[in-house]
Parts: sequence; C-alpha cells; structure tokens
Amino acid sequence: MLLGVRHHGPGSARAVRSALDAAAPRVVLIEGPPEADALVPLAAEKDMRPPVALLAHVVDEPGRSAFWPLAEFSPEWVAIQWALEHGVEARFIDLPASHTLAWRRDEENGTDPDRDGPVSAPSDTPPPAGNPGTPGPGGDRAPEADRVTAVDPGAAGAPGAPDAPGTARAPDSPGDPGRPDTAGGPGRSVDASAVRIDPLAVLAETAGYDDPERWWEDVVEHRAGAADDPFTPFTVLEEAMASLREVYGVGGHDRDLVREAYMRLQLRSAQREFGDDVAVVCGAWHVPALRRRATVGADRALLKGLPKAKVQLTWVPWTHRRLSRASGYGAGIDSPGWYGHLFSAPDRPVERWMTKVARLLRDEDRGVSSAHVIEAVRLAGTLAAMRGRPLPGLTETTDAVRAVMCEGSDVPLDLVRDRLVVGEVLGEVPESAPAVPLQRDLTQSQRRLRLKPEALEREMELDLRKETDAGRSTLLHRLRLLGIAWGEPVASRGSTGTFRETWRLRWEPELSVRVAEAGVWGTTVVSAATAKAEADAVGAPSLADVTALAERCLLAELTDALPVVMRVLADRAALDTDVGHLAQALPALVRSLRYGDVRGTDTHALSEVAAGLAERVFVGLPPACASLDSDAAEEMRGHLDAVHGAVGLLGEAASGTTGGPSGIRGRWHSVLRVLAARDTVPGVVRGRAVRLLLDEGELAQEEAARLMGLVLSPGTEPADGAAWIEGFVGGGSGGMLLVHDERLLGLVDTWLTGVPADAFTDVLPLLRRTFSAYETGVRRTLGELVRRGPAPRAHAEATGAGSGIPGFAPDLDTGRADAVLPLLSLLLGLADPDTGTDPDTGTDRGTGTDGDTGTGTDIDNDLVRVAP
Repeated sequence: MLLGVRHHGPGSARAVRSALDAAAPRVVLIEGPPEADALVPLAAEKDMRPPVALLAHVVDEPGRSAFWPLAEFSPEWVAIQWALEHGVEARFIDLPASHTLAWRRDEENGTDPDRDGPVSAPSDTPPPAGNPGTPGPGGDRAPEADRVTAVDPGAAGAPGAPDAPGTARAPDSPGDPGRPDTAGGPGRSVDASAVRIDPLAVLAETAGYDDPERWWEDVVEHRAGAADDPFTPFTVLEEAMASLREVYGVGGHDRDLVREAYMRLQLRSAQREFGDDVAVVCGAWHVPALRRRATVGADRALLKGLPKAKVQLTWVPWTHRRLSRASGYGAGIDSPGWYGHLFSAPDRPVERWMTKVARLLRDEDRGVSSAHVIEAVRLAGTLAAMRGRPLPGLTETTDAVRAVMCEGSDVPLDLVRDRLVVGEVLGEVPESAPAVPLQRDLTQSQRRLRLKPEALEREMELDLRKETDAGRSTLLHRLRLLGIAWGEPVASRGSTGTFRETWRLRWEPELSVRVAEAGVWGTTVVSAATAKAEADAVGAPSLADVTALAERCLLAELTDALPVVMRVLADRAALDTDVGHLAQALPALVRSLRYGDVRGTDTHALSEVAAGLAERVFVGLPPACASLDSDAAEEMRGHLDAVHGAVGLLGEAASGTTGGPSGIRGRWHSVLRVLAARDTVPGVVRGRAVRLLLDEGELAQEEAARLMGLVLSPGTEPADGAAWIEGFVGGGSGGMLLVHDERLLGLVDTWLTGVPADAFTDVLPLLRRTFSAYETGVRRTLGELVRRGPAPRAHAEATGAGSGIPGFAPDLDTGRADAVLPLLSLLLGLADPDTGTDPDTGTDRGTGTDGDTGTGTDIDNDLVRVAP
C-alpha cells in the first residue's frame, strides 16, 4: 500500500490516519533517514511535542548537518503516532543520512567518488521516465519540495530559481544535501528533464489556478475523502504524479533516482518479512517510481560506490516559523499556523479561526467584539461563494479579517500573519533523546536559571546585583563567545549603570547545530567557552580583537581564560606601534575595568596593562596626528574621542591619581594642549582637542574664544577653518555650546559671512555635516539667534557687572530662586512649606545666615549655594 502525501499537509495527514485504520498494516515505512529507526519510540514520550525535527550531523564535523522537520499535521508524524499507538513497527526507508551528508561534502570539494556507471545523464539526452540506469546527483521534490534542510553556513543563501507555476524552481532549501549546483551549464541545452519543476504548481496551472496553495486547499483540504474508500485521495494523487513524470521524467531531480532505488530495496525487504501488510508513507512524487518494477541488480548498481560518513541523529525542537517557506526551507509551506489549525479543528474551522484572531487582537488592546467575529465569518463565506470555492480558505479569511476586524489596515493584519498564520510554536523533546554533553549541560543551566528557550522574540531586563540575573547574563555571554547567538545585548532603557543589562532572546532550531559544533571545545558551557576564548586569543588578528575578547571574558566570568588572554594582550600591546591600533584597543580594555565592581572580578592585571597602553598612546599620539589627509584626520578624531572617554574611566579606577596634575588625566590634558597648539595637526583634530579641554574645565572660555578667533581669522584658509569648526562644535552637544555662548556663535557667524564666494562651495559640505548632527530644536534656536544678532551689552557695561556665564544674566535672580524654595523644601523634606521650620528639630530655617532675620538676597538656600 503506497500512500503518496504532501509533506506538512493536514489533509494528507488525516487521509493517512484513515487509510492506516482501514488497512491495519503490520509495518509502516516512512520517508526519512533509516539511522533514525532507534529514535522512533521517543515520539511516544509525553514530553515530545511537535514541531520537532530529526537532526543528523557528521560526527567529526558537526556543522555539516541536515534536518527532517515534522509538525503535528505532517503525514509522517501521524504515521509514526499511529504505529506507536497500535504496536506496529515503523521504519525509515529514505537514503541514509551517512550517504546524503557525505555526498554533499564531495560536491562542495569538487570531487566525485569512483562509481560503476554514469554519475548523471547528459542534459541533452533526457532519460525516459522510469529508466533506472541514469543515476546522478539531484534533488527531491515530494510533491513540492525536498524535506531535508541542511544547515551549512557555506551554502546558506544560495539563490533559487523563479517560482512561477510550471517553471524551474529551486526545490531545496539553501544548503540542502540533495541540491545540485546548477540545472544546466554553458553549452548545454535545458530540456524538460533538466528543469526543476514544482508538481503542485503544474497541477494548479492546469486546473486554471494561479496559486498552488489555493488549489491544494480546494481539492484536498476542503474536501473529505469518500467514507467507503479512504484510499481514493491517494489513488487520484498517484495518477496525477504518474502523468507528470511521464512528461517531465525526474523533473530535474536526478538524485531522486538513487533515493528511490534505495526505497525500493527497503520495500522489497519489508515485503519478504511481512508480506503484503506493508504501508509506505512517502512524497507523492516518489509513488510512481516505487510502483514501477525494477530489478534488484539495477537498484543496487545505482547505490554502488556512494560516499559515506559517520553520522549521529537525534530529535531537536523546531518552530512553525522555520516550517514556513519564507525561512528558506524548500519543503516549507506559506502558512504553518493555518495548516495546524485546519488539522486540529476539522469541524467549523472558519469560526474557530476567527475566534483566535479576535482573541489575539483583544490581547493587543484592539476593540474587537463577538459581533465582529460573526460578521467576519459571514463575509468569508460570502467571498468563498463568489469565488467558487467549496469553503473559505486562508485568502477569504484574511480578506474578511482585514475588512471587519482591522478596519482595512494592514498593520494589525501583519500581527495576525506573524502570530497565527505562521505562528511562534516551539516544539519540545524529552530529556532521554540523545544529545552531546554540552547540550545536556546547557539544558541543566537553563532549568537552574529558569531561562526557557522560546521561539517568540522577547526582551529581558537583568539586574546583575541579583544572583539569578547575574547567572543568566554569564550564561548568555558564554554562549555568544561560543557562537551560539541565543541572545543579543541591546541598549538598556532608563538606566546606564553597569549593573543592568538588556537582552533580546530568540531560540532558533539551528542553534542545536551550533551547540553540537561547540561541543568540540568542551563538555560543559564554561569549559567550552574557556577553551574557545584561549584559542581565539592566540589567533586574534589585531590588538583590538584581543582587548574585545578580554572584555567578553570578564563578562562571561571566564577566570581560567583570562591569564592566557592577558598574556597575549600584553605581548601584542608591547609589539604594536600603530597608535590607531592602540587607541582602538584602549576603550574596550578600560570598559572591562568597570565590571570588577558589579561582578566581583579581579581586574588588577587588566588595570596595569590599560595604564601602560594609555601611556603609549599619550607618547605616540602627537606625532601620529601630523600631516594627515582629511579621511585620516576624521578617523583620528574618532580615536581622540574614544581615548578621552577611556581616560575618564581609567582616571576613576586609578586610586590616588584621579584628577591630579601628575595623574593620568593630567597627562592626557597635556597631550590635548599639545595637539591644540600645533599647526601641523589637522584642523578637525585641533578643534576637537580644544573642545575636550573646554568640557573638562581645563581651558577658560575666553581662551577658547581667542583660539577660535585665531583660526577663523582672514589669514586662515577657509577649508582649515571649517575643519576646525567641525572638530570644535561637531557632534550632538556642539550645538548647545553655540546656543549658550553667543561669543562663539558670533565668531562663527562673522567668519562664515566673510568666506569668499569661490571658497564657500568647498567648505559647505563640512559645515552641513557639522550642523546636520544637531537636533531640530537646536538648529531652530541657532537660526533665531543669528537672525536676532548679538544681544545688547550696554546695561552690563554701564553697571560694571561681570560677564558671568555666557548666555545667562550676570547676577542671580533671587526672586525667581525664592519662588521655588517652598516646593523644593517640600520635595526634599527639609522644612514645613507653610511655617518654614525643620520638621525634625522645629528650628527656623527661614531667613538669615546666623539665625538673624533677613530678606532678599541674604536667604541661605541650596539654590544660592550652587550659583556662580
């Protein structure tokens, strides 16, 4: 009994169960790798929940792997469950994974093992349908695509052929072990047998449909099989596939000849053991080939000399998203969530689907009532009747949801597509499933830290002061170091402290392969991460890479790897003479020093290396800044900002030297003064040095204005002046400096209006780049200030008042300060706002400085104390 199915088709799955119930075979043969026979009993475990996948990987090369995904609505999964429920043996009969993965490796290496007989038929001589003497590498199409999805980074993203009905189409997912490199080649003619067809697309086009999925829904999903003959759907589908193979031969899937030869041999073996009580569940595309009579010798000849590799198989969780065709899975379907719904709700599927949609939209705070559900069901039925469909399909339900529940908007509809039509279901496998030691240790860590893998992307806030959150952070950092990108750190909202981290988590099935690959480094997460970090340190191409690795080791708390990393870091820093490399390495190194406070890591050795690296940067920076072109000067400006931030952190970490003239900050300020005064240093670097000194309070504002006046004098080239301005007021905070210091703004305005017309076009790009970085409000304020002109200073000069802070009045407005005093006292709990007495002591905190009564400017309050 040959049951041809569509992989991941709920209609095929229901038909398979009905046919098995009617035939009651003694053995069920299923398309899949025979090495997985020992894993079939695990499908009966209560902890096994689809979607899951069979994972096969080469023992000595875990990255070379392949998946066989199975969902709850997959006919193969239904066949396995039926066999386990009835005590019937279930076997896999497809080409072994040991051959499939080795075959793929030989193709990538450009070699083909010696075999008896031709490897493939020439493209200009199409083999007749059913001819077993034309073996060769090819793909699978059953009936729409191959189910084996290889996870091979080198092949990921391979381009596919057009997806038009009846035309060539890439049948396999990127990196599929059964995918040939090309369908044709230079100097070859591509005929019907070389074109990789989509059988469903051809049948749909023949029936007058432009959408294969819609055709499949109409003829299979929405039409129940005959009650007296559960085998009718398989008979009809077999006839259709036989007709296609008569026209297209193997349809460009030459490797199917080898696979089908192996399946015929397994079928004969089962028939000798069980007689005719054998049921075969396979892709409908293969049924005509399995039905055809072929000699045992011819089939064995096709299999002779196949390459072989040692492989291991296990069950791994899968997701609905990875079942979708959009993920790159060749045998994928457009709507796994919809198909899962059709399988689990055979009665009143439209009503139940609309209820799910309404529940989802309500959870997202959208106003959807039961009246919306009723009206959407009616509209979907009306659309199906108008379009001549037996029942509303996904197209009709989607149109009804858009019109009724989403009010014509595609924004909430995208949420429905993502959460329901595709779905975020993540399967589960039992702990008894085979796994590498590293996977078991990772599972235990996930359970201990209550960090469950989920298919739905989510953000998680961690407080590193809490033991559990600190453990989660450590685990995620270790996994990232191993190349297992379960989580990605993102910027924390509302806090910039080092005790807080934010992660974006999402578990993908391919991460199981990454875990297997990382198993070569160790049997536990910590040992594997340590070994990987040591190897990465020795092989790091640059000093910046080593410093970044040291930071990651501290984040991951790999204390055993730090000595090796620090030794390599010290050696690289001593030998590297490029100031740019040293400047790139210093920030990451200094950031690492901050983690000692929260994580309790000893960073003494790291502090010594960072201090020595900073001294080398100080010595080498002035010569390195001389005679640079514009691009190199801009890059050096970035190094200057990075080193400045690093020195600030390093100065805080260095006890006894913070802010002192002989300390590290004092040395850095001396370097900045040298850069600001040298004419050989590019203008953008000199301007930036002046700005950093001004921000640090090491340069008076009058001196900064004098330096700007010198640079913007008529004797300076306009391009040099523009570069100096870019360095001085460039960046997001530079605009506020001009807003609050009208003297600097006036100097810029005067210089800009005096630039000659022939030089203006040269400096305009620099100025636009500088001012475009300002916020909109800052740019608007600057425009208003320029339009208004300089503020009058006659009153200040007449009264003899000091200049005060630029942009502010020369004296404190005590009246305005006193107005906020009651509210401020109330907020701080310093005094009774009505009586002005201290709530604790009852003493008068009102007026005067020595208990005397005073008014006006003699009021002693916090606002006065912070005034200049």
